[in-house]
Amino acid sequence: MQIGVNVPNFGPGTDPGALRDWARTVEGLGFDLLMVSDHVTVTPDVAERYPEPFYEPFTTLSWLAGLTTRVRLGTTVLVLPYRHPLLVARMAAGLDRLSGGRFVLGVGIGWARQEFDALGVPFAARGRLTDDALAALRATWQTHGGAVPIWVGGNSEAGIRRALRFGDAWHPLRGTLPWMRSVVTRHELPGFAPRIALKETAAPVDGPERPAGVGTLEQILDDLDQLARLGAESVVLDPYHGDPEETRRPHAAWKTLAAVADHRRTAL
Repeated sequence: MQIGVNVPNFGPGTDPGALRDWARTVEGLGFDLLMVSDHVTVTPDVAERYPEPFYEPFTTLSWLAGLTTRVRLGTTVLVLPYRHPLLVARMAAGLDRLSGGRFVLGVGIGWARQEFDALGVPFAARGRLTDDALAALRATWQTHGGAVPIWVGGNSEAGIRRALRFGDAWHPLRGTLPWMRSVVTRHELPGFAPRIALKETAAPVDGPERPAGVGTLEQILDDLDQLARLGAESVVLDPYHGDPEETRRPHAAWKTLAAVADHRRTAL
């Protein structure tokens, strides 16, 4: 099972130097994927959780492709209705070629109503627009080549159906292990690549609502083992928990990532 990291490409502590340090840390520790998030315009509803500066994902990943050699690069998740699908198809295929085949396109329908309004995209139609865009991506790549793996995000039943129809993997975000297990056992998924939290605590976190990846290091490692047993081909660890000031303090996340990487090497 491959393990990746969702690197903050936003917030007051993020600049080119911080992104470079994140990339060197993720690749240097031996992780398999480096992924970033997406917003086009930072409206008030976005800024509350993901404030400026917000580095655009295709630009950021193209730059990071030149700073790395091995780690795969991807989006978790690109808000697909924000861009014309032919533009997305071209940018994704180009980034995949420029990076030596290392790109993964994670997509979702989006949630920020004010951002949709600012872009002139109907919020209520975002599910249909995403389905249409996914169909267009597949058709474009089938005709012109350049297909890249598509991970379809979405924790709703509609998101799961979308992954079954269009995706190379279902990419749920920050779920509990019992819930993800129930979905995996009910559906014959094309692939399973969850994004989970990465939050190490001093004391164990108990209860059925504990998000995967939250707890002691032993709990985090057990979550990864359980996800591997569920058939996850990839798991993305997300060290950001909603406080923009966290972007100024990456070292706690790096310490936990180093422990995960050390355990992984020992287990091989």
